[in-house]
Parts: sequence; C-alpha cells; structure tokens
Amino acid sequence: RIAYDDAIEVLNKNKNAFEIAPVLGQPLQSEHERYISEIAFSRRPVFITHFPCQTKPFYAKHGETEFGLRAKAMDLVIPRYGEVIGGSEREESFDLLKSRLESIDQAESLAWYLELRKYGTVPHSGWGLGFDRLLMFLTGVSNIRDVVPVPRYPSSSLKY
Repeated sequence: RIAYDDAIEVLNKNKNAFEIAPVLGQPLQSEHERYISEIAFSRRPVFITHFPCQTKPFYAKHGETEFGLRAKAMDLVIPRYGEVIGGSEREESFDLLKSRLESIDQAESLAWYLELRKYGTVPHSGWGLGFDRLLMFLTGVSNIRDVVPVPRYPSSSLKY
C-alpha cells in the first residue's frame, strides 16, 4: 500500500520516464499507475490511498489524515493494466453532497442522486471493478477489445 503523496514522490524521482509529468493534486495517469505497480513495487498489485479530494468523485467522503484533508478512497493498480478497482467511503450528508454538486455546477443534472439522499442514508462504502481490465490481467491479453464481453465493431451500435 502507498499513499498518494508518497506515490507522487516516487514518480517525481523518475519524471522523465513519463509522457505526462506527475503533479501533486492531479489525478494519476495510467502510465503512473503502471509504473507504481510494475517498477516501484516489483510487478505487484498495489493499493493507493489518501487521494486529494478534488481527484475523486463528489460522493467520496473527506477526512483529515496525516496528509491533510483527503478523500477516503483507494484504487487497486495492477501491473500492465493500471487501475482495476476504485472505491471510497460515501458521503451521507445531504447538505455536503448538495454543496459539492453546486460547486461543480452539476446539481441540476444529478438531482436524482440528491433525491436518493434527501431523507438520509446509512454510513456506507462502495467500489467498482473494471471487469474488462481484470479479464486482461487474468488471461494475459494485451488489447482490451479482445476481452469485451459484447464485441464492438464499426456501426454495431446502430442496430439497437
């Protein structure tokens, strides 16, 4: 496991190795995630934690850490493929969610989400698994198009 700030420090020691330089406070790029798991952690899966709040979705809960105010979130990155799982503790405060959505000018388009939280919720967390990337990892396939369960090709979406 590595904290986001520590990951940026590791990446900046080798910043010439990247097309996009790592910047503290900015989201990690796929090339950064792969470097962390392949080089810094010798081809092992790695959990990255303590992300800056602005790099995670509005619904991620914030909390004080040794690095300051951070999102209570994590990503699992794996060699060759980068992030395969992302998760966070969810914010349950309606007022905080509403103010965050207003600050990013999304309160109207995500009114349905606020409606779900209007009468409260229980403390909870959630995560998402990149199923296609997991299949790539398990099978060793290098192109994501080769593991997509519903094949896509030009004009295929026009049939539906």
